[in-house]
Amino acid sequence: MPEGPTIVLMKEDLQKFVGEKLTEVSGSEVPKDSKIKGGILRDIKTFGKQTYLIFDTIIFKVHLMMFGSYSLYKRKDIDTLKLGLTFKDGGMYFYTCVVKVIDESYLKKIDWEVDIMSDKWNPEKTEKTLKATPKMMICDALMNQDIFSGVGNIIKNEALFKAGIHPESLIGNLPPKKLQKIIAEARNYGFDFKKWKKANVLSKHFQIYHQKNCPICGNEVIKKDTGKSKRTSFFCENDQKLY
Repeated sequence: MPEGPTIVLMKEDLQKFVGEKLTEVSGSEVPKDSKIKGGILRDIKTFGKQTYLIFDTIIFKVHLMMFGSYSLYKRKDIDTLKLGLTFKDGGMYFYTCVVKVIDESYLKKIDWEVDIMSDKWNPEKTEKTLKATPKMMICDALMNQDIFSGVGNIIKNEALFKAGIHPESLIGNLPPKKLQKIIAEARNYGFDFKKWKKANVLSKHFQIYHQKNCPICGNEVIKKDTGKSKRTSFFCENDQKLY
């Protein structure tokens, strides 16, 4: 599943069509009674792993899920098109994803302060939320999109390694400085992720994710499904303390 930084990069790709008139609309998820042809794409917003394409009369929410993809300018010759928006000089096409139509009130309910890639990110609020769930494992908290919107399994594993925290640590057992550090590392790694992904070198910077040995001590990296979500964690028992 694409993580928040990948979705921000997608938005940057799509941004060129903001202000353009829609000349054609296609795809299996387009409402049959929609009259958006000729409409102007007013804005594109992202929240975590979701993208919002905002027109005057309709708003599309796009979630790429596990296997979704998109193309620019030309439609791929495949039959999984969910939403295709064509403009004068090209278009944007989304495949094997979830597309929903929402209204403006939905956008107003979004808590932008929990998005790690947002300018409105609020680490103090995140710390308060985490302290209210002392029995939750930190690995589950990081994957909770209501707390760390945009964090996926790569960011979870790499941020925990950088913070020196075992993924099965309970939030209530983390020292205050460690709690603040993992909050900061989740956001920091998000922007590193974006930079490396854009340069097509992301995997070259993995320190713990899908690695065989710890880059610090050389011990074998543990691979284990952790937390209630049973998502795969990679960690070093020597350099990541269990709290």
